[in-house]
Amino acid sequence: MKKLLVLSLLALFGAAVVRAEASRAELIDRVETCEAILQEFQSRPDTAIPAAVLQKARALIIVNQFKGAFLLGIKDGYGVILVKKPDGRWSLPVLVSAGEASLGFQVGANAVETIYVITDENTPRLLFNHRFNVGVDAKAIAGPKAAEVERNNAEILATPMLVYTKVAGLYAGATVKAGHLSRNDRDNALLYNTRYTMPELLYSDWVTPPAEVQPLMALVQRLAR
Repeated sequence: MKKLLVLSLLALFGAAVVRAEASRAELIDRVETCEAILQEFQSRPDTAIPAAVLQKARALIIVNQFKGAFLLGIKDGYGVILVKKPDGRWSLPVLVSAGEASLGFQVGANAVETIYVITDENTPRLLFNHRFNVGVDAKAIAGPKAAEVERNNAEILATPMLVYTKVAGLYAGATVKAGHLSRNDRDNALLYNTRYTMPELLYSDWVTPPAEVQPLMALVQRLAR
């Protein structure tokens, strides 16, 4: 919890320039923040993603977004995507950009953390086209929490994207349109010191995971075997 608060404060400090060129150290902070977000979600029954949902996951996107201005909703942010490979191993976390979300955010909120559980093989590849509109390019609904086991029905679990957020009032099964996600090849090139881009980073073994991203990979592997 303390780590999440510290990392979130650092991330919020840089919210105004999240689209600007970041250093590798700042990119590592983003990966670590995403790891802390997932840990925090899973530590609370009111936000935890059920094991039955994680077992169906073919990809996870963890997003940290910031309010652009008073009452204007969430305008900017970043995240990571990981995909599950055919042999059951999870990929490197690949950096993405996020923006223009509107989920009924409360006035005064400075940041909103969201986890997208993708349950099919094709939806992650939509990011190859540089920009993916959540709820438009693929159907997205609010996913059931661990405290809502009775809602873990087949119809909900069959939805391509299940959305988990700390925003109050979003009930399981509600349709979600949450702005856009886009690939960020520049940041990934810097983080991984490679010319490979999102498709190769997600679906090949051509890049050795640096030590800084391995804790997030291990956490996802443990939660979503």
